[in-house]
Amino acid sequence: MIKSIEEAEIIEGTMVLIRTDWNVPVKDGTILDTSRIEASLPTINFALNKGAKVIIMSHLGDGSDSLELVVKEAEKFFPNTKVKFMRDPWNCCSLDGKKVLENLKNGEVAVMENLRFWMEKENDECFAKKLAEFGDIYVNEAFPCSHRKHTSIVLLPKLLPHFAGFHFLEEYENLSQAFNPKHPFLLILGGAKFETKLPLVEKFLDIADEIFIGGALAVKASEMIENLKLRGTSKIILPVGDYAALDANTETLEILNEKIKKAKFVLWNGPLGNYEKGFVAGTVALARMLADSDARLVIGGGDTLVLLPAETKKEISSHGFISTAGGAMLDFLANGALPGIEALK
Repeated sequence: MIKSIEEAEIIEGTMVLIRTDWNVPVKDGTILDTSRIEASLPTINFALNKGAKVIIMSHLGDGSDSLELVVKEAEKFFPNTKVKFMRDPWNCCSLDGKKVLENLKNGEVAVMENLRFWMEKENDECFAKKLAEFGDIYVNEAFPCSHRKHTSIVLLPKLLPHFAGFHFLEEYENLSQAFNPKHPFLLILGGAKFETKLPLVEKFLDIADEIFIGGALAVKASEMIENLKLRGTSKIILPVGDYAALDANTETLEILNEKIKKAKFVLWNGPLGNYEKGFVAGTVALARMLADSDARLVIGGGDTLVLLPAETKKEISSHGFISTAGGAMLDFLANGALPGIEALK
């Protein structure tokens, strides 16, 4: 049983360690999408409204870049709250070190520097103990990172009373709908890494009514299609024409549109075109079809979200769920569990 932050005993002055996923996409010093910051806000504000002192932890990229740029962007979402940056949490003398916590008042936020500057990826017990010294309780609001056996995900909750954030629970509950969906159920997979999507194809062959495989995945899928059909299914749909095309063509989108109109549940992960070279029209068109449909929607994948117009995402959210998870979404759908979920039980 996973406990929600609503069940935590938070009073004025409680030090609440919140592991967020502020690993936002950054290009040339500009943050392209703030969805992951926004997803964490209800949990952070819940603790702040209780009078807590909130310490936010996150990683960014591979650990070579500072979180400072992200913190400055995040400040915009806390107009009435002081947000302080802890550049060196281990320095007792520095004003942007441990003194940040010494001077932190009830209802204020401190953000630690990029966890990957230290022993986050090594799942290190000593690092976990150092982090635990900063808080009274731990909250995981980083579902997109919860497929990784990293220090702040699996070791830290062992050392403190531990809870899940609101968005973490939304991810868990909404993605779980794919295991017992309404029918017809259409699974749409795009992107480039076939090895990460193949487990989903195999898992959902017996659950989904139809599975569309597009994007760069289609080439690999076409090579394996006969093996998959040996299981007695013709559920798999591939693009019309050249499987190696840089984007979905009109004929392919028309087929998808007809399938979407009939579906009652649609699960989508991954873009349909080579978005890195600017081929985004097919992905945007697919999102528009889904926004106009009556089906229950669950969509995700970091690359997918960045490509969608804000208005389309808003419409999709009105009758569906947009996951901020990438690899964690795939792992959870394939296995029904994640290390970060098990650590909270």
